[in-house]
Amino acid sequence: MATSSTPPNGAPDDIAAHLMDQAMGHLFSAALRTAAQYRIADHLAEGPRTPEQLAVATDTHAPHLRRVLRYLAARGIFREDASGAYQLTPVARALRTDVPGSLHPAVMMITDELFLRTSARMPEAVREGGAAFERLFGVPLFAHLAADPAQRELFDSGMSSLSGPVDEAVVAVYPFPQTGTVVDIGGGRGGLLRAVLRRRPQLTGVLFDQPPPLAHHLLDGDELKGRWRTEEGDFFSSVPRGGDVYVLKHVLHDWADEDCRRILRTCRAAMDRGTRLLVIDSVLPPGNAPHFGKTMDVAMMTVLDGQERTAQEFSTLLSAGGFRLTRVLPTAAFPSIVEAVAE
Repeated sequence: MATSSTPPNGAPDDIAAHLMDQAMGHLFSAALRTAAQYRIADHLAEGPRTPEQLAVATDTHAPHLRRVLRYLAARGIFREDASGAYQLTPVARALRTDVPGSLHPAVMMITDELFLRTSARMPEAVREGGAAFERLFGVPLFAHLAADPAQRELFDSGMSSLSGPVDEAVVAVYPFPQTGTVVDIGGGRGGLLRAVLRRRPQLTGVLFDQPPPLAHHLLDGDELKGRWRTEEGDFFSSVPRGGDVYVLKHVLHDWADEDCRRILRTCRAAMDRGTRLLVIDSVLPPGNAPHFGKTMDVAMMTVLDGQERTAQEFSTLLSAGGFRLTRVLPTAAFPSIVEAVAE
């Protein structure tokens, strides 16, 4: 019988099971959140444990927990052994809270009710255009987060977690200069800038964003001492001048084209001719090939009225902002590096 990861073979029963399994995808999000909330992966770090043992450790109901773990194991999250105990899989290890690159905060953010409720309003977004989030909550996402510190913390920690593997993939591929200044526009807590400065000991950096993420930046430490500064501001109004490389990571995909053109024109006004701009976002492939960017694209559509883009769409957008696309570099993570120069 088909599962969520097995395409149907054409038999009616197989197609029905596959389609219904896909339709119940919200249950997988709920089960994954349950495992993350009760930190099941942390409790399995020292070895396999039965659902009964895990229930005692997490103060949960053992029969229900067993059923959730069985469901997650069928999808590669955890594995049940012959004795009925559960153990970590490589995927489940990323749910541990005590490991470098933990995706636990990202899972907690993505599966939060804030975004699940928004996704449920996708039919409205398709019918009317615009972001479902704003119609549901009355204000755009970032205005909502500004008024709710707890949700802002959830969002910033989740985005920092999601960005960790991307940061390392970017610095592994892109030839940042040996000297000069990198300006990270809308750089959140600064994970990418930290990775860049560690890779290039003679570089300096500017982390530019709004106060909430900057208050929890990741740039402290003797290794980077004296090589960075933070600057608060709004990238629709102005950005720091004097950089040799400017970076927009997971920024443009938050916005519709006209807003992106405003951001790009603001960046261009601060840059000398020939200065490099790196846009780090998913670059959508043609055809029916699976790509995480296609999932992100519908998420951006409902939450922010943003979008992921093709290489041609990036070229057109950059040209309107005063840049020329020079190349697109894939990375080992889901985004690519779109390199452009100021004209």
